[in-house]
Amino acid sequence: MRSIWAVATNTIRQALRLKIAAAFIILLLILLPVMGVSVTGDGTLKGRLQTFISYGLSLTSILLCLLTIVVSAYSLTSDIKQRQIYTVITKPIRRFQFLLGKLLGVALLDIALLFLFSIIIYGIAVFMPRFYNATVTELTEVNNEFYTARADLAPPDIDVSKEVEEVYNKLKKAGQLPETMSYNEIIKQLTSVTKLERRAVAPGYILPMLFTGIKPIDPNESLFIRFKYDVAVTPTDSQIIGRWQVGDYRQIRYGEKSDTPIYDATYKHSVRTIHEIEVPASVVPADGRLCVAFTNPPINNTVVFFPIEDGLEVLYKADTFTGNFVRAVLLICFRLVFLASLGILAASFLSFPVAILFCLVIFFTATFSNFVIESFNFLGRNLSSVYSYTVKPVIQLLPQFDKFNPTKFLIPARLLSWILVAKAAAFMVCIKSLLLLLIALLIFSFKEIAKIIV
Repeated sequence: MRSIWAVATNTIRQALRLKIAAAFIILLLILLPVMGVSVTGDGTLKGRLQTFISYGLSLTSILLCLLTIVVSAYSLTSDIKQRQIYTVITKPIRRFQFLLGKLLGVALLDIALLFLFSIIIYGIAVFMPRFYNATVTELTEVNNEFYTARADLAPPDIDVSKEVEEVYNKLKKAGQLPETMSYNEIIKQLTSVTKLERRAVAPGYILPMLFTGIKPIDPNESLFIRFKYDVAVTPTDSQIIGRWQVGDYRQIRYGEKSDTPIYDATYKHSVRTIHEIEVPASVVPADGRLCVAFTNPPINNTVVFFPIEDGLEVLYKADTFTGNFVRAVLLICFRLVFLASLGILAASFLSFPVAILFCLVIFFTATFSNFVIESFNFLGRNLSSVYSYTVKPVIQLLPQFDKFNPTKFLIPARLLSWILVAKAAAFMVCIKSLLLLLIALLIFSFKEIAKIIV
């Protein structure tokens, strides 16, 4: 262990001597406070906070990722090129201890810098309302929609496979199937249409939707109904009147008595725009079965439906902003550990410039992996088949950083669960980073460091 620690401390000193490391550190120390003062967002306090967290964490993550790649690749390749490794491997230290020491040194440097910059970002985000003399309304908004961690629940998915198959067979018998679409594409489109019909409400009718497993951390707090109207015919003022009832499913659906109250209110909202209704969390029954019922009054004179993607969901406070922020920082930490392992692997068999290029390609591909994978669906059928069996499996083996992007949880105040963090740790650290390190150890064990010339 002493040998590994000695290599780790030497790696840290070696990294701190790099000008690029000093430049990145100074840059972040200057830019983060400046962004905290200068960001405007949409002009509201909530917009300022969201913009600062988005830019601050993204900038910190990108610069630390680039620094990790440079340090991990440079530390090993420079030792070999400048022959400093001769003084190390001639001592009683094995090659795997040498690589583990390099990884430990880069990881410790990353953790220290990430902790420093995370504290700065967190401090600015927490104290920002004091800098702008926020009003009571603004403070209430940010406390409900930013300084929190809200779990989100969507209506349960409905199995419409039988109905879709019946519609498909009818269209097939009538010869009305589109010739340019495959069977899977037709089924997918029919499924979307059928599910959307289940979320449509004709004038004068009610649409009850059941949500299960709702557990607010405090019944005295609020939960939020987040929705977006779409309509068959747009009203002249683009507004829809809706009656919302929220409470115990058995009471709303069957009229049974309940120990919890029913929230009943009528609102007027614009169509095709996301809105939120605040509801007291006391309406949630003990078993967590909550009914959200929407009534479409006849005065609307049009069918109202809720889109499948973001049409309707229930949000409730499940944790604090601090807990969510800590878990978000852990996601960045796992990313840095993976890149440190990748840099050491690349440096074990490539020169410094090639190793950097190799790591950057992997890094940017992993950052935009979902976009790249989804783009395969828009290729021609023949090209899509080729990519599906060649490039796509390779990309899916990468960590997919965009899937575990911390800002997509912090900005809308969505709960980043420990389950997702554990999954990221398992995939990025325990499996993929460990695999990269084992390959690096294998390559480095057989690498010829020096030749004996007679």
